[in-house]
Amino acid sequence: MKQIGILGSTGSIGTQTLQVAEHLGIRVVSLTAHRNIHLLEEQIRKFSPKVVSVTKEADAKALREAISDLDTEVYFGDEGLIAAATADGVETLVTAVMGSVGLFPTLAAIEKGIDIALANKETLVCAGDIVMSAAEKHGVKILPVDSEHSAIFQSLAAGNRADLQKILLTCSGGAFRGKTRDELLNVRAADALKHPNWSMGQKITIDSATLMNKGLELIEAMHLFSVTPEQIQVLIHPQSIIHSMVEFRDGSVIAQLGTTDMRIPIQYALTYPNRVEGLSASLDFFTKNTLTFSEPDLEAFPCLALATHAAKVGGTLPTVMNAANEVAVAAFLEDRISFMEIAGSIQSAMDAHKVTKAPTLEEIAAVDRETRVRVSERISRS
Repeated sequence: MKQIGILGSTGSIGTQTLQVAEHLGIRVVSLTAHRNIHLLEEQIRKFSPKVVSVTKEADAKALREAISDLDTEVYFGDEGLIAAATADGVETLVTAVMGSVGLFPTLAAIEKGIDIALANKETLVCAGDIVMSAAEKHGVKILPVDSEHSAIFQSLAAGNRADLQKILLTCSGGAFRGKTRDELLNVRAADALKHPNWSMGQKITIDSATLMNKGLELIEAMHLFSVTPEQIQVLIHPQSIIHSMVEFRDGSVIAQLGTTDMRIPIQYALTYPNRVEGLSASLDFFTKNTLTFSEPDLEAFPCLALATHAAKVGGTLPTVMNAANEVAVAAFLEDRISFMEIAGSIQSAMDAHKVTKAPTLEEIAAVDRETRVRVSERISRS
């Protein structure tokens, strides 16, 4: 029986991972949550993990009291994330937390020889070279959970990696697909959270609306598949049926298709290289019979252009971009800035930054902290 840990078990990916784990008979060793301790308690009582962690000390105290009849150990904060990531018995760690907070527990798990089912794209955005080098050093598999990267991973199995010419990274277009820059000036968070195809957490749904999510995925794909930004083409594909494609040098294009159900890539990451019966409905080609593609509008959605630029420059610039985006998205969700000011905040932070080309982990962490302070202060003054 495989044994897993889940960072971010109360979020969208985390809850679906638990569904898959129950379906497959997988043992859940550790769980973490941000502040939803009521749902976490339900998960603890159902799956009996040995270790759990939450963000705040007060929530950890409340959770310990709530499960005082159980043997589960309760931690909190950054140390708690690492304790859950490296808990004895964890064979695969599902990293489903949002943001750069996933970086250090992921590295800790890699150093212990634990395979990573990666849903936390910011880990590779901020420190892709360091993470991939650590995985190679410790013989650890990094298996993508994002539907797009899982699709690329599966499609690459049809040929030799050396023959890969281009990755075709598909994008639904988010809640505002087709809108012009002028039409986006006065949109609100409630509008941006209405994703047409996927049910996801708030932050990733806003990132989908700005197309920053696709920018983050572009950088993630560079590291996962050892390609340059120029080898990745983003396609708007409103139906979200083709999850991504690869083109080989003979002109063959291989695609992975499926329903809009994250349990498919989650399950493949947990059963790789095998496939077993899943929880998802089959794709019905008689009802899903239209596939269309278009170029992204970078004037209306400049975040994708900013991410592409960060990918080309590399070094600490992707870290700055990611930190600025996290702060700006939080401010937008709180109605403190407009939708278009998300990109403005990121652009300002990137323009002001002096890039370090081959940063250490300590330098990445420092740049992340400094950027968050700078962007927060800029937003407060505006």
